[in-house]
Amino acid sequence: MNEQIEQLFRHASDQPTLWLRVASERLSLVRYIFLVQIEDGIPSAAHRASLEYADAVLIGWPDEDAEEVSTPDEAGLKQVCEQIKAMESYIPRFRTQERGSDIDGLSDTLIRITECVAEVRRTYQPDFPLPTFAEIRRVVQEEWDEDMDKIEPMDVNPTAEDIERLTESDDGGQEQHEG
Repeated sequence: MNEQIEQLFRHASDQPTLWLRVASERLSLVRYIFLVQIEDGIPSAAHRASLEYADAVLIGWPDEDAEEVSTPDEAGLKQVCEQIKAMESYIPRFRTQERGSDIDGLSDTLIRITECVAEVRRTYQPDFPLPTFAEIRRVVQEEWDEDMDKIEPMDVNPTAEDIERLTESDDGGQEQHEG
């Protein structure tokens, strides 16, 4: 696979910004597959963070010929080639994890792919501020913790009084809506 990518880089030397589109399309596809895998359950904070990291890297993605896109020099293109190879090396693992419904594995692999794509974007847009996964993870974890604090713990062994109180509060709410 790495040899194929290097050959593509040599043949596409007249289109050096092509790899910007290749990276975004690959990440968009992998992100979508991950989203489909987690949509039936309640994603954990880690799953949400990996998805939001991919979103953050993709947001405002420029066209290849956009003014803010710089054409990398030879060293920059070599770095892009290395990142594309690294990104592609994660794809077989991602496919295996998808087949096995390994959501945690998919989440971790999505992060690795997103890191590669972020580096490609940094090469083409060095002044564009991209968050790190650690920053995204911290914010998502704070939101998750807030949400979890809002959930009242359920008493696993309610007493007759607890059930009666719940029933009364439910009936009271219905009477208020009826009147």
